[in-house]
Amino acid sequence: MHRPMNLVKSKKRVADHGEVFTPAWMVEAMLDLVKGETERIDSRFLEPACGSGHFLTQVLRRKLAAVELKFGKSGFEKRHYALFALMCTYGIELLMDNIDECRANMLEIFADYLNLEGSDELYQVASYVLSQNLVHGDALTMRTTGGEPITFAEWGYLGKGKFQRRDFRLDVLTQMSAYMEKNPLIACLGKHAIFKPVQTYPPMTVNDLAAVLDDTPKETT
Repeated sequence: MHRPMNLVKSKKRVADHGEVFTPAWMVEAMLDLVKGETERIDSRFLEPACGSGHFLTQVLRRKLAAVELKFGKSGFEKRHYALFALMCTYGIELLMDNIDECRANMLEIFADYLNLEGSDELYQVASYVLSQNLVHGDALTMRTTGGEPITFAEWGYLGKGKFQRRDFRLDVLTQMSAYMEKNPLIACLGKHAIFKPVQTYPPMTVNDLAAVLDDTPKETT
């Protein structure tokens, strides 16, 4: 069963980091404001101070409900779209114990939905995806705790069990997003050139992802 989340871990953490978690009822109310997006499997969510995952876990639950509704009768599609739903959730967190808990909470929800064991290939791939998508770093400086620029993997599902990964630097995406808002006409003409990934990977199956886990650069902490 999904572990409960406390709203305050310690008074010192509140004083040092302003750490107070959002209660469940408020999380649900806030997500309901963008209900349609939370129920889209391919919509991407980034929580810049994700803590233990109060928002992201509920986003994932809603996405998995959409997977069940659309693909519940097809084991193949259910597994792959569930992984894609997980791939579309992102977070940044300054405190190491929080990011560890967030990854564990997300993985537990995903594994419970598909009845996965820790030894299952899909479980291991999901754990790797979470290590890439949930970053131990500072959203204000947009750098990891190791001082490297935060880079996120953009995952796409191509169908027939194949995924596409492209990596983007968060600071570049943020700057360009602001630029596009100020210059919508110019941005529209040049958006494909503006948003250049720092790395693009060939299409990969779950088996391919599992095979290259040890060779793929890991998060710097």
